[in-house]
Amino acid sequence: MSIVVIGVNHRTGPLALLERVSVTVESLPKAIASLTSRVNIREAVVLSTCNRTEVYAVAERFHGAYADIRDFFCELGGLTPDELHPHLYSQHDDAAVSHLFEVAAGLDSAVLGETEILGQVRHAWEFSQSEGGARATLNLLFRHALETGKRARTETGISRSTTSVSHAAVEMATERLGTLKGRRVLVVGAGEMGEGVAVALVAAGAADITVTNRTEARAEQLAARINGRVVPFHALGDTIASVDVLLTCTGSGSVVIDHDLVHAARGGIDTPLLVVDIAVPRDVDGAVAQLDGVTLLDLDDLRDWAAKGIEKRAAEADSVRIIVGEEVERFSIDVTARQAAPLVAQLHEHAETIRVAELERFASRLAGLEPAQRSAVESLTRGIIAKLLHHPSVRLKEDVGTPSGERNAAAVHDLFNLS
Repeated sequence: MSIVVIGVNHRTGPLALLERVSVTVESLPKAIASLTSRVNIREAVVLSTCNRTEVYAVAERFHGAYADIRDFFCELGGLTPDELHPHLYSQHDDAAVSHLFEVAAGLDSAVLGETEILGQVRHAWEFSQSEGGARATLNLLFRHALETGKRARTETGISRSTTSVSHAAVEMATERLGTLKGRRVLVVGAGEMGEGVAVALVAAGAADITVTNRTEARAEQLAARINGRVVPFHALGDTIASVDVLLTCTGSGSVVIDHDLVHAARGGIDTPLLVVDIAVPRDVDGAVAQLDGVTLLDLDDLRDWAAKGIEKRAAEADSVRIIVGEEVERFSIDVTARQAAPLVAQLHEHAETIRVAELERFASRLAGLEPAQRSAVESLTRGIIAKLLHHPSVRLKEDVGTPSGERNAAAVHDLFNLS
């Protein structure tokens, strides 16, 4: 049994491909069910962000799991294996663990050290737990990943300065325009990304900020926080006509702002419009960039811009890699430790709890027994438990530290519902 990660990210695939294999929150249950129903996959977590879509899995056989997950991506994006293969990466065992820890620490992000990814890792794990996709092995792995991400940000300066994609988008817009002071800004989307954008805009000196969102109540909450205004989503075109900067991050999964909408809104207007689209899939039709006076930037532009800051944080990244190495070793020790004595003790404790509960359930029927008879029942039931668990206990101890031991330990946790 192996831990594997297979995916596509901003380094291996173009934005157009990332859009095709992105997984929305609404489609996550189906994705997890699809993965865990495949013969070679025991557990699965899907991590889909603006920078990546990855599947972390506990695999019975690596090559079989690779084929299963590759097929999942092909079905997801309507791709052939030949189209997908050049952009797909895979790691297993310690390399897969190290990869996840680097992701959680912000080393694998386009904006080096960004903090949003830690919450995204947590949400992906918790969602998979709720759907039955993450159990003993991946639960332990993702707990360690979150601890690694927190440690990296506490002990190093990896997250100083630009700390999120939202923050980076505002910085990129500021660099393009020189300043955001006095600019009229429209934020489309009031989710986590939209909130990050709005807060960063205020920090950058923008004072004239309008927010719109399909759910108007969320737009109102965000606007109140930044002392901005709200416009109904159906008034999007009219609002585009009156702004200098448009930042969009709805997560709708399809184009929200097309060529005709912007063309109609900006007809006869001479002032330039800067559009920054950080959604995956993109919110803005690429044809908008052909309009006079309109500059359209997306995540590809943001990644190029953010790459400039990577060299400045090279020393911090090296420090984080040392932490990742230490945490991978700690995870390996924990995996080994949980296979032997603690698990055996937990298994016997679980069985003893059931034995005692059953005796209490039949207490009224056993009330007439003599003390010697009662003692015999106690001895008999304890003996049955001991004999039933003897061989599994021996095997768990003998196989500790081996692939078979890891597989058996995970099975015991799952079958007996041990924490």
